Amino acid sequence: MRKFAKMRLFLICGLLGCLCYGAGDWLMLYGDPAYRGTVAWLTEGAAVIPQWRYSLAMFLAFPGIVLYGTALFAVEGYITGEKGKKIYHWLNTFGMTPWIALHLFYVMILTLYAWMNGNGYGVQATEVCEGLFHALAWVVPAAEGMMLPVFVWWFYLQITGKTVFPKQYAFTNVLIVFAVLKGISLLLPVSAFRLGFTNGLMSESMAVMFGIMLAWECREV
Repeated sequence: MRKFAKMRLFLICGLLGCLCYGAGDWLMLYGDPAYRGTVAWLTEGAAVIPQWRYSLAMFLAFPGIVLYGTALFAVEGYITGEKGKKIYHWLNTFGMTPWIALHLFYVMILTLYAWMNGNGYGVQATEVCEGLFHALAWVVPAAEGMMLPVFVWWFYLQITGKTVFPKQYAFTNVLIVFAVLKGISLLLPVSAFRLGFTNGLMSESMAVMFGIMLAWECREV
């Protein structure tokens, strides 16, 4: 059996992590896409989503991050140089930190929005939740600024031939897949499906990347 055959199990963990996070993303926003204010994801559908969906979306983030982490840390085994592995490892360590924090940020605002709408505060809900979001909006670029460098580094390692993959596999990077899927989402008609698909783009992009790696693993055995 080839040296990296065990990676198949880790990549399956990654795919399961994508399923957890992606399901949570869809649970959070799948519904009527119409909105009243300036924040497009504070929708009419989100206003009537039952609280169990937000609770489940948050719960799924915990096994999701464990499964994601298992795969992403295992991927450093594909890197051929020790320096590249060390940099990847530390970037990944820092990058994993904000995943749940960012998920929690959105879930808490959406939970409050749904609760206010369901308990007689519908008029105030948009103003309060938009105010909360704008007050802490810096969290989003800060979290993304920590999450993305490991994927940029992974692209560099692949495009320069410092992994076991052919160089062209650099273009299966999650950031490139995300850009492609984002373009597709813009072509979809405004609907609950588009809202769920767009909210789950990162998980869907990660699933594509892990899936391609898994297909390569199975072919190479």
